[in-house]
Amino acid sequence: MRRDALLLTFALCAMTCQSALAQNNSGLKNIGFAVGIVSPEGLDATLGVGVFADVGAITPNVRVEPRMDFWTQSETMFGGSEFTVRDIAIGCRVKYYFPVANPKLMPFAGGGLGLHFINAEVEMIDPFSGQPISADDSSTELGLDIGGGLATPIGVRTNFVTEAWFGAVSDFSHFTLRVGLTHAFGS
Repeated sequence: MRRDALLLTFALCAMTCQSALAQNNSGLKNIGFAVGIVSPEGLDATLGVGVFADVGAITPNVRVEPRMDFWTQSETMFGGSEFTVRDIAIGCRVKYYFPVANPKLMPFAGGGLGLHFINAEVEMIDPFSGQPISADDSSTELGLDIGGGLATPIGVRTNFVTEAWFGAVSDFSHFTLRVGLTHAFGS
């Protein structure tokens, strides 16, 4: 089942990117980075970072954005046990930019798929021997992203982006509020 999910994700991302590149408005348009607050299900909020690229348009208002995001969260529980979760997500989003009268405001909504490489670790002291013990588990999960935001130019080739995303991922669904910058290529 997991292998089928991986193949489906990569196939959908490849088809979406291929569709964008087949259009006249294709190729690397801009790259960007973002930082934000990630609130994973069942854990405290933490800092997340990400990089992304605009690889072209499927239609004039629909753009394709491959991405990679990372967050980690550690919590102490049960009298000294430490629990750590890490998520590295690689995926692709499609964003629809709403037509508005003001060219300095570019609102968008979108969705996408991603592969989440999740690692969970627990470290604790064995109450009988007093020795430290640890356990970890890793999994690869398919996730669905839904969100939106606003981009606005702050320079000739630079945009400021603010966005909110919900990632539906087995065991660690999360809500993210983030801000970032993009740098455009070409004239």
